[in-house]
Amino acid sequence: MNAPTPALVARPERLRLVGQRRQILAVMHQRLMFGMLVYGSIIAIIALRLVYLAAFGDHAGRKGSLADLTPERGDIVDRDGQALARTIDAWTIGLQPAKVIGNRLDLAQRLAVLMPEKDAATYLQMLRSGRKFFYLRRRAPPNLVGAINALGEPGLALEREPDRLYPQTTLAAHVIGFTDLDGRGNAGIERAFDEQLRDPARRGQPITLSISSRAQQALEHELGEAMAHFSAIGAAGVIMDIHTGEVLAMTSLPQLNPNAAGMGSPEARFNRATSGVYELGSTFKPFTVAMAMDSGVVTSMGQMFSCPHELNIYGHTIHDTHPYGRACSVAEIMKESSNIGTAQIADKLGAIRQKAFLGKMGFLNRVQVELKERGRTLTPGSRWGPFETLTVGFGHGIAVTPLHLATGYATLFNGGIYHPATLLKVDRAHPVAKGHRVFTEDTSYKMRALLRLVVTQGTGRKADAPGYRLGGKTGTAEKLLNGRYTSSAVVTSFAGVFPMDEPRYAMVMMLDDPKATAETYGFHTAAWNIGPAYSRALSRIAPMLGVRPDKKREPNMAEVLPYVHEKTGH
Repeated sequence: MNAPTPALVARPERLRLVGQRRQILAVMHQRLMFGMLVYGSIIAIIALRLVYLAAFGDHAGRKGSLADLTPERGDIVDRDGQALARTIDAWTIGLQPAKVIGNRLDLAQRLAVLMPEKDAATYLQMLRSGRKFFYLRRRAPPNLVGAINALGEPGLALEREPDRLYPQTTLAAHVIGFTDLDGRGNAGIERAFDEQLRDPARRGQPITLSISSRAQQALEHELGEAMAHFSAIGAAGVIMDIHTGEVLAMTSLPQLNPNAAGMGSPEARFNRATSGVYELGSTFKPFTVAMAMDSGVVTSMGQMFSCPHELNIYGHTIHDTHPYGRACSVAEIMKESSNIGTAQIADKLGAIRQKAFLGKMGFLNRVQVELKERGRTLTPGSRWGPFETLTVGFGHGIAVTPLHLATGYATLFNGGIYHPATLLKVDRAHPVAKGHRVFTEDTSYKMRALLRLVVTQGTGRKADAPGYRLGGKTGTAEKLLNGRYTSSAVVTSFAGVFPMDEPRYAMVMMLDDPKATAETYGFHTAAWNIGPAYSRALSRIAPMLGVRPDKKREPNMAEVLPYVHEKTGH
């Protein structure tokens, strides 16, 4: 047998070496893949941790860096484009106790001096609490930020965050509203349009209000002066375009500064124009007459009713401030604001028709407007019987908002069409809301002369502003105190429309519990307090709205003057 050749002997050894090499390479590949997997996992864990810290942080309730991701809140502007609310960068002061390197007691005392809303003991407790983060001040003013920065303490954090600024301060504050510390709408337009204002798709598109800043300022000033002069506890006012429903001015007093809304009292935050409901007295009488005219109960301004010194009806007695003591016409009933005459008209009208008209005017429901702050109308409800029909007829026993009243006067004098009030400027994007008829055009036209008569010869004389052809009605209503009406506390109001020969604007002004003064001879009725204030406001505001004074123009007074006679029977 022959011996094997050398080449054949070496082949198995080569194969063994090749197999070992492949095995080594496979192990190295596995280790490399494992290393890459570990490295990738570490990177993923770090990334997830960063995202977690950004979203939730270790700040114990701190808003943190997500503030940078919050869309800038849209602006609110008036009808002329003037900024009423805008977003700016502000400073937030925070405390990170674990990073404090200085003397904690000394720091607590310094913080108490700079931010005295907390005492040194409270700050020291925060510094020793073990918590990772505290907010010390949101929306901090620049001087405070500078003082905190000068302390040089790493544990005090200064960060930027969006802040809401109201450059006109108190102007139209109850209309605009305000935001909370996290930038969400808390009242007014800010609350009603919160989603639109925060929508990134609307960035650069402000919400344009119907408010005229000039008219608003004049209304606020005159109401504020009257409120202070007569020591009233509150006031409200509304100006409305009677054809579009646009609210050109709306105010509630006491005033509120939305830049520091949290510091305002509950009284200041309350919107009396849309949330407050009041018995507005004789300002309701024109509605009763108009209802009666449309229903055929009143056929002429000269129609006569018995007007004794007092009226005993349905087990009650009704009185007049200026009793006639004789028969009087519809024109005279309105001129001297006769409860007795109006009650008889309401009695003939009846509760069913009265409620139907008030329902069509929106008086039986919350007032229609964009704001969330809307008061609920108070009515006699199930007790709405014959006597309640009389009292509602002259504005007692039913409580509505001042905006209800302004909308009612707009409806009565724009030709009889109800349009809901709006705080948004009417344009192509926001056309006039579809209305519905309440009064006939003929009734609307005839009522012009009747309310002009009240201002030229009746209880509204002190509200007149020469040349502006105002027509309107005073209202004085006793307030309920401890469940009883008292003459010692009243709500006074004046509701009017101008110019009455061609009506364009309605204006309502109201004082809550005004006091008598020496110059009013001890009276605290509307003619003596809100009347003069109304005259001053109208003289300032009418020219701003393009109404020129003209003493030669008047509505057709022949509708009422033949039926007004010299007053007797006092």
